[in-house]
Amino acid sequence: KLKAFSQKLRKEMTKEEKHLWYDFLKTLPCTFNRQKVIGEYIVDFYCHEVGLVIELDGSQHGMDDAIEYDAERTKFLEALGLMVVRYWNNDVLNRTDVVLDHLWSICLELKINQ
Repeated sequence: KLKAFSQKLRKEMTKEEKHLWYDFLKTLPCTFNRQKVIGEYIVDFYCHEVGLVIELDGSQHGMDDAIEYDAERTKFLEALGLMVVRYWNNDVLNRTDVVLDHLWSICLELKINQ
């Protein structure tokens, strides 16, 4: 059920997800998967090699119930030994250099510490 939904999400990526995927993630020294099922969740981007999850958040993630859900989800993923980083959609579109620099440094640090 989740696998089919994740495939649908890959076909219907948001403009922010497309921007990050096509313009930036392919330049990083890590290989990422889109809309990856991990446990009972689907994460936006996942790099198995370094254990990194990238989540892109729209305005709905600022609501109380979403904040609680995201915290539970992050706790689950971190319990698996994964690092979770979150970016606001607005930052992906308007501060892409900052997002890419941050992701680049995280990937390098995680690769070094393997």
